[in-house]
Amino acid sequence: MNDAAAWLRLSLTPGIPDEAARRLAGHPGGLGALLEGGVAALVQLGVPEPAARTLTGPAPEWLPGALDWLEHPGHDLLTLADADYPALLKLAPGAPAALFLRGRRELLADPHFAIVGSRNPTPQGAENARAFAGYLAGCGLVICSGLASGIDAAAHEGALAAGAPTTAVLGCGPDRAYPAANAGLAQRIAAEGLVISEYLPGTRPLKEHFPRRNRIISGLSLGVLVVEAARRSGSLITARLAGDQGREVFAIPGSIHNPLARGCHQLIRQGAVLVETAADILAEIGPLAGIPTEPAPPGRPAREAAPETDGDYRKLLDALAHDPCGVDALAGRTGLTTAEVSSMMLILELQGAVESLPGGRYARTTTRS
Repeated sequence: MNDAAAWLRLSLTPGIPDEAARRLAGHPGGLGALLEGGVAALVQLGVPEPAARTLTGPAPEWLPGALDWLEHPGHDLLTLADADYPALLKLAPGAPAALFLRGRRELLADPHFAIVGSRNPTPQGAENARAFAGYLAGCGLVICSGLASGIDAAAHEGALAAGAPTTAVLGCGPDRAYPAANAGLAQRIAAEGLVISEYLPGTRPLKEHFPRRNRIISGLSLGVLVVEAARRSGSLITARLAGDQGREVFAIPGSIHNPLARGCHQLIRQGAVLVETAADILAEIGPLAGIPTEPAPPGRPAREAAPETDGDYRKLLDALAHDPCGVDALAGRTGLTTAEVSSMMLILELQGAVESLPGGRYARTTTRS
């Protein structure tokens, strides 16, 4: 039995304790040879006898199809025995014995940061997710999320728009996307970043898969940002798992009248870090990720990856000049759409280049030229 087949069988056999899986990973002869050694050898390493009999019994029907999927270019299998298995994830309770990969496996070595939230966010919540993801990705963090509708998709899109890779952890097989509307986004992520799943190719997106995949999102990441979440949101499961794993949890506050802010407010009351700018996150996570940060004035983000070198951002700042101005007027001056101006102004505000004023107006900060 080759090691890929052995690890696939191990990963899908229930009832194997984490410590036993780690012992099997360290066996010098490889897992395939160990399984061929019989039940007694597995039991000696801590595998319960029923699970040991399953592992050494006839090959399951799904195995040939899974092995065939791994033969395709860009498809890979990550196991606990591999040197590039992420150290943070390996330490997490319930670390998967094997994971299917599509895309850039080398990204596993880069620091990850998770952004999660509501599947039905407000427009501002989705824009916050894009802007925070773009800024943090530009600073060197790989944004990790679950490819769900809403905040997850916005976070992936924000990273890709910044020219950075992103990692998606699926609650279905690695060859599927859920929701189907995100199939194109999944293809982009596989091409430019990394898609991860613990489920067999062809596995449908079942409801119980999604809370389970959350432990991988938080386990891979140095911290988790919850952008918008109701009180009974799946994002709070990710935040709880992150806390259990010793990760930092961040939350963006919102209006007391917004039901999607209540989950974030609950997290803040429980000790999550309240964030207003991406720099609040970078100040905490940057040293852990080895990312140097420039000190910034209170309430303003650090200035790496500032976007105003881009032509449209430069044009927008020039149009703003030195007097406060609203989005509609700026759209008229630049030829950009109001949606584009709103998005870009939020990013410039996160960068500290502009500040928002009452009445929906913006002004350039005095510290930026």
